[in-house]
Parts: sequence; structure tokens; C-alpha cells
Amino acid sequence: MAKKGNRIQVILECTEHKNSGQPGMSRHVTTKNRKNTPERIELKKYNPFLKKYTVHKEIK
Repeated sequence: MAKKGNRIQVILECTEHKNSGQPGMSRHVTTKNRKNTPERIELKKYNPFLKKYTVHKEIK
């Protein structure tokens, strides 16, 4: 049986690319501890479409 823990997978989506209207979407998959960080996370990740580091926010 699989363990039931606090670690869950989340999807991060680029905020700048979403607002720019360009085709494609930069998304990254990572994990977070639900108990330590119950709020949505924001990380700076590389966006290959824009060719720079941008803020990626967690989506549901």
C-alpha cells in the first residue's frame, strides 16, 4: 500500500506568459509539503518561450 503523507504534487504556471497572449504555456511540476506550506507557492523558474526566469504560481 502507498503511504499517505503530507507531500503532494503541484503544477506551477508562468504568470508573465499567461498575460502576454503568446501561444504555448510554461508549466513545471514539483512537490510541496501540505503541512508546512498550506498556501499556494510562487517560485522563479526558467521559461523557455520567453528565454528568461519568471515567477511561476501554483495552480489547482
